[in-house]
Amino acid sequence: MAVAVFVEVPGVTAAQYDAMITDTWPGGHLPSGALFHLAGPWQGNWRVVDMWESAEAFDTFVKTILGPAMQKAGVTAQPKIEIWPVHKTAHTH
Repeated sequence: MAVAVFVEVPGVTAAQYDAMITDTWPGGHLPSGALFHLAGPWQGNWRVVDMWESAEAFDTFVKTILGPAMQKAGVTAQPKIEIWPVHKTAHTH
């Protein structure tokens, strides 16, 4: 089941985020299992809203790819992560 993921990390800069994207998005594309991504600064934190194919796909990404990329980018803060099931999505063209 698809899940929405909200992540907030204190103190992350745009440069750190960009470094993590370089290391986590193969060829500039979303990683396997990711369906949607948006991110930006908010009140001294970095916020991300994603949609993933499953919670397991997100968990695997965090453990094997994102965690090491965060360390490499010098991110030491503990992220706040919330995951919930997606019932419906919609978008305009």
